[in-house]
Amino acid sequence: MKTLKNHTLIYDSDCPMCALYSNGFIKSGMLDGNGREAFTELSVTNKNLIDFNRAKNEIALVDHSRSKVTYGLDSLLLIIGNSFPLLEKLARIQPVYWFFKKLYSFVSYNRKQIIPSVKSSAENSCTPDFNLKYRIVYIIFVAVFSAYILSLYSVKAELGLPRNFGREMAVCAGQIVWQILFLRTYLKDKIWEYLGNMMTVSLLGTLLLLPVVWLNLNSGFYWVYFGIVVFAMFLEHIRRCKILKLNYFPTVSWLLFRITALAIILWTTF
Repeated sequence: MKTLKNHTLIYDSDCPMCALYSNGFIKSGMLDGNGREAFTELSVTNKNLIDFNRAKNEIALVDHSRSKVTYGLDSLLLIIGNSFPLLEKLARIQPVYWFFKKLYSFVSYNRKQIIPSVKSSAENSCTPDFNLKYRIVYIIFVAVFSAYILSLYSVKAELGLPRNFGREMAVCAGQIVWQILFLRTYLKDKIWEYLGNMMTVSLLGTLLLLPVVWLNLNSGFYWVYFGIVVFAMFLEHIRRCKILKLNYFPTVSWLLFRITALAIILWTTF
């Protein structure tokens, strides 16, 4: 790999994704050994160069030779393009560049909901601004993806139900509406933060179901496995509520809806 010298990537050390790919740049030789610096441990020089607030939303890359800073997708393309010029040229073609820029923002603005951190509330933490548009897009994406996989899974479990994406989508949407109605007074300004974390719990459950959807196993296995997945989701929901400094009320409400929805589906089936 061709090393991009005299550059420092300012990364979010509390974000496992950011830590992973920034460390990958170091390990592969795309950046030199001291080519990254944690946002919470900024040197005076870098702190004076970067836009502090923008760097929370878009990862900053400092060019020390020119005292210039690039942000977000452009930072990543600059590093990658130094070793793979063709990839950078392809990525900068419209609408490819537009798509990846939107994808970058989608992940960046929701990264604390995808992988929460207990340090996110600290004053000098690299917590992105709240962006309503990308939070809603994230919620819709998870709901649609989960509904699609669940519509496949219900057939595998042999519930006597035809594959019905609309039914599963209604359950996913119902969970969101249920939690908003029951928790809006309790959660107050944490409502969008909680909803983002709740949808990640759904996403994790869906990803756990995904591998077995394509297998042909005994229907009993699918029932047992589904129960295990729901229990794992239950524990993860509790963990995330603790990080958000919430009590067990959101988890009780979440579980109550799950039980109610399953009971209604089974009752209307049999």
